[in-house]
Amino acid sequence: MIALPEIRSAATVIAPHVVRTPLLPFGPGWLKPENLQPIGAFKLRGALNALARLENRANGVVAYSSGNHAQAVAFAARLHGVPAAIVMPDNTPAVKIEATKALGAEVFIVGITERVERAEALVAERGAALIPPFDHPDVIAGQGTIGLEILDDLPGVEAVVVPMSGGGLISGVATAVKSLRPDVRVIGAEPELAADIAESLRTGELVRWDPLKRAQTAADALRDEPSELTWAHIREYVDDVITVSEDEILAAVAGLARRARLIAEPSGAVAVAAQEKIGGTGVAVVSGGNVDPALLASLLAR
Repeated sequence: MIALPEIRSAATVIAPHVVRTPLLPFGPGWLKPENLQPIGAFKLRGALNALARLENRANGVVAYSSGNHAQAVAFAARLHGVPAAIVMPDNTPAVKIEATKALGAEVFIVGITERVERAEALVAERGAALIPPFDHPDVIAGQGTIGLEILDDLPGVEAVVVPMSGGGLISGVATAVKSLRPDVRVIGAEPELAADIAESLRTGELVRWDPLKRAQTAADALRDEPSELTWAHIREYVDDVITVSEDEILAAVAGLARRARLIAEPSGAVAVAAQEKIGGTGVAVVSGGNVDPALLASLLAR
């Protein structure tokens, strides 16, 4: 498990390349708008930290991703002048595939259960380095820098609400928050259709859901499952989990656009939907804004 010094170190490494997103008031609470990052999602933090620490990146990097980590690794690779090969599932929104290609990455589209196998094959073929989307200490530490910023900007914060899937984001944020302020509640947010972590916390052991079942949620960036590494952080530091329906997620996307003037993808709005269910003055992390334009238009037309 990672610790506070690794997160502080990551903050120094990534500072020149990320937006230090502000806290924005939203109802009685606050938003941490990571959709304002250069690639539209928090994933840039972890990818930048992980790639910067690679001892050998001469043969390039490989990643597998449903979209936001793909763009983050492509951005970081371009920054360091190394090639990036990204494996993406065939249910990835086109907007994320095109954005990854626009950043100079070579993209491979595969079935939703074939991502890891194809990425590992590319690593073996090319001698490249793998940067996983969440199952890596450097990735987790990079995401944890969000927690440092929240505590710096709102010392009186009572709760932080974070979307969960693979668990890298909440692992990093929870480690930062609980290391500095153990009294602050860290609450995970999940779609009801991909609530495997909620079930795992209820049962006390890691529960695996069928990936085809998790794929039903519109929150396409939250269709992964935690690793043993992220599960260890979640079990140690997360106080509670709130699950939200598809209607609540899509209403949060529209609400953010209308009330906060923020564009969020469904995954990015899950913590906001959860925050609105529980009330209070916490901070909800808006994790990403790479929404399909047609979906956004349809939601705003309702």
